[in-house]
Amino acid sequence: MSTKWDDKSWQKDFLNMKSHSPADAKLLMGVVKGFKDAWRLGVLHVEYERLKKIQKEQLQQ
Repeated sequence: MSTKWDDKSWQKDFLNMKSHSPADAKLLMGVVKGFKDAWRLGVLHVEYERLKKIQKEQLQQ
């Protein structure tokens, strides 16, 4: 599995999936300033992948 590190399409998709705190929304729009922000963005990406998996499973039923 390869990851394109400059691919931000998941961020736009995740913004539309659920409501986010203002700080998380800012990160998802591309304003990452340091290690803490990058770490939080990684956490958000894991949550996005989990929600996408759930959506895919629901569509298959």
